[in-house]
Amino acid sequence: MKSFTEQTFSRRQFVKLGGGSAVALVLAGCASSGGSGTSSDASASDGSSSNAAAIKPGFITLHDENSTYDLNFINAAKEACKELGISEDTYMIKTNVPEGQECYNAAAELADAGCNIIFADSFGHEDYMIQAAKEFPDIQFCHSTGTKAHTEGLDNYHNAFASIYEGRYLAGVAAGMKLNEMIDSGKITADQAKMGYVGAYTYAEVISGYTSFYLGAKSVCPSVTMEVTFTGSWYDETAEKEGATKLINDGCVLISQHADSMGAPTACENADVPDVSYNGSTQDACPNTYIISSRINWVPYYKYAIQAVKDGSSIDTDWTGTLSTGSVELTDLNTSVAAQGTQDKLDEVKGKLEDGSVHVFDTSTFTVKGAKLDSYMADVDTDANYTADTEAVSDGYFHESEYRSAPYFDVQIDGIELLDTAF
Repeated sequence: MKSFTEQTFSRRQFVKLGGGSAVALVLAGCASSGGSGTSSDASASDGSSSNAAAIKPGFITLHDENSTYDLNFINAAKEACKELGISEDTYMIKTNVPEGQECYNAAAELADAGCNIIFADSFGHEDYMIQAAKEFPDIQFCHSTGTKAHTEGLDNYHNAFASIYEGRYLAGVAAGMKLNEMIDSGKITADQAKMGYVGAYTYAEVISGYTSFYLGAKSVCPSVTMEVTFTGSWYDETAEKEGATKLINDGCVLISQHADSMGAPTACENADVPDVSYNGSTQDACPNTYIISSRINWVPYYKYAIQAVKDGSSIDTDWTGTLSTGSVELTDLNTSVAAQGTQDKLDEVKGKLEDGSVHVFDTSTFTVKGAKLDSYMADVDTDANYTADTEAVSDGYFHESEYRSAPYFDVQIDGIELLDTAF
């Protein structure tokens, strides 16, 4: 079966932002136009590394630091540049860049300002990054969450993602441990172990994420079920809070999310319901309910791609980060809320994921309409007709992130109920 055939996209397609379309420029100090800047010329003349001096990264984000998703990228950009010895007055970050022609304009402005490698963080930026890559063939363009690099055939356009489904699976293990604690203490019964999940859209990335989270919980709490509600936006604090509240009122005793605001964690803290967040710890704001969070650490990829430009070497067309590369991480466990023994269990499961003895989408651990999933043709190339073109099930598991970096798992498995699929 093929669920959501018309919507098996990855991160951030068709996002429409409210308000104006002004592009905010967060400068780590570089002039907004003209060449590579005087700082790099000075560095070359005083005997420092000419390679380091010539590197000028540019970064484009959909929102700003108020979005946990974009903040994760912004922090990674700053950290990667710091570790590579790129000064704050050299790189540039453009925030609040919508998924439209504004993205091309931002990329062109960065190119005109002397940036020789440019990154963007949102799915809907892709076509405009490709447009810029064609116009500026001597500049490298790297796009997170996209799908077209492996079919576009451009030497200077690249996609990147990470096996975040493994991080979500681990976060699910922590959730399942908490459910077991609640069952053992008599707070809930085994058949009341129902989780809620606030998702943005019914895209493959979201489906892959909530399914892997559920399977992680199910691996330690077999009676768990889950309800998923969708907001129709990547960042809508009111809708996310309302979604979490709706799930709590419907009997969900633990909440997680794939949306970018503090709406769901705040609802959980107000209702004293355990919460697993995404893209960063919410412990400071929600100390009584936050358990753990998973996130993609973009520092390894940024360092790899920037170093490749410095060295004059090629960048992978379609790069996938993993647990082993440090690209998939869990934030610190809140031991005051998490069940006893959770960290030891997470360490055990992480080791098994890394050595291949455990696979997140092991087809022996779930069913689809009551039957085992023995075969599934996935939409990996994402052509205009969303053609199912690649067999994704073999060796007993669904091979997510192996045929393309961006997620393509879009199977609706048993045990997960969707409350709405309008988005």
